[in-house]
Parts: sequence; C-alpha cells; structure tokens
Amino acid sequence: MGRRALLTGVTGFLGGYTARCLIADGWQVAAVVRTSSRIDLLPSAVREQVVFYDAEHMDLREIVREAAPDVVFHLAAYYTTTHSYDEIDNLIASNVTFGTKLLDAMDRNNVRRLVYARSSWQHYSGDDYEPANLYAASKGAFDAIVRFYEAANGLQRIGLTLFDTYGEDDRRNKLLAVLPKMAAERKRLGLSPGGQQVDFVHAEDAARAFVLAGSYLAEGRVELCGDYIVSSGTAVTLRELIRRYECLRGEEMPVDWGARPYRVREIMIPWRGGRILPGWERKHKELM
Repeated sequence: MGRRALLTGVTGFLGGYTARCLIADGWQVAAVVRTSSRIDLLPSAVREQVVFYDAEHMDLREIVREAAPDVVFHLAAYYTTTHSYDEIDNLIASNVTFGTKLLDAMDRNNVRRLVYARSSWQHYSGDDYEPANLYAASKGAFDAIVRFYEAANGLQRIGLTLFDTYGEDDRRNKLLAVLPKMAAERKRLGLSPGGQQVDFVHAEDAARAFVLAGSYLAEGRVELCGDYIVSSGTAVTLRELIRRYECLRGEEMPVDWGARPYRVREIMIPWRGGRILPGWERKHKELM
C-alpha cells in the first residue's frame, strides 16, 4: 500500500501539480477543499484518484482522522500583493487560522509530519525576516505557530520557500500567464522599468520538491527537518526574463516598459539565503 498524503490547495496552480506528482510517485492522495473549490478544473486523471473532503461540511479533526495521512502537504493560501482593508479577514483566516486548525487537528490525531509552503516575500531586502507585505506577514505568523507545534508537540516539518513559479495551465493573474493572452488579444501591458531581479522555477520542479520533502519525512529522515528554498539558484532582471520568454515562444510580448512605477516595497533582489533540499534538482531550465 502506498504512502498516504493529505493535501491542501489542490485546486491552486502549484497544488494541482503537487497532486499529480504525488500520484505519479505512488501516494494515495486526499485533499481538503471548500464548497466553492473548482475541482472540475483539475484533470480527470487527478479527480478520479483523489479523495476530496469539504472542510465547510466536515470538521478538520474528522478529516485528518479519516484520511490518516503519513504526511500533510499544506499549500493553501490567500495571496494578494497589496491588500485592501476588506481582504484582511480572508488573509488571516486562510493563512493563519486555517493552518493553525490543521496543525491542531494533526496533533489530536497523532499525525506529526508536515511539508508546507513559505514565501520569499517574507525576506524583503535580503533580510533574514522582514515581510514585504501583509500576505508575507501572515505567512510569517504561521511560521511562528508551526514552530510552537514543533517545539511543544513533536511536529516534524519541512518548510519550502517559494520564489516565482510558472508552467502550463496557469490560471493565475501572473505575468507569464497573462502575456500570451494579451498578445492573442492584441493588447499591451504596462510594466515597471523592469530592473528588478526575479527567480523562476517551473511548477513541476517545485511540486517535485514538495514530494521529495514528504518522502524524507515518511522515511523518518528527521535530520532533514527545517527550511529550504525552491530556487533556480540564480536571478535575472525582469527585462531579461521577458527577452528569454520571447525567444522561447518565438514572438514579441506586448510590453510597455516603464509605463508604471515599481510597487511600494518592490523586491529588487531576491533573497539569496537558504539552502536547497538535498537531492532536489530542476528538470526545466528553459528560462533560468
């Protein structure tokens, strides 16, 4: 019988890739969703092999007990670059409260292994910890809660810090997903001057990092607990990234450089701290 995974964020971009990688690696996958989650957007091969639990109709403690996972993979999050006042409740509920209840449900069911997503935006200006925005601050708050369960309750965890991701079937309002649509519609996109440096990893490679981390925990490799980065190991300016993307696609992207200013607290140089998860290597190197 394969290892058992409980996954949050399965209908998200990276969560969907992670589900596919877990299934390909022989895991039995269960997923926590909401009533409004677009399960129908997942490939049929994933839908048919995942057991879905609706957290709006079932207590998380019951879900963890019934799923009986060897490892919990927590990727669900509410993301916003610049928050509005009305988004604060969703930010805290999704990024702090839900994760805390998940940790407590794990603890009450003696489930001790967690792999979860961190954000490089928690490291503004290269500092060890300074959130770039409220989203990153909420991720940092969850970090603190994870560390409590680790110290007090014996949680074994691996945190994976994500930079930028890209890949096929990206429905997010992200630059590399939006540009081809803009080009097809003959519309132009106003961007900053493009001097900020970026670090992109293909979603399949990022997903494999999560699966590898989960495998280490399932094997009892407690010496590998801690934080790691999911990074290309380098960074290029946004202008250079778009140039490479244009070469890859064989068409010019409809970009107007300097049409808008840099964002407040724009990260000009990605955090270069952290360490790569042992054994993880990228397969996709077409952009970085």
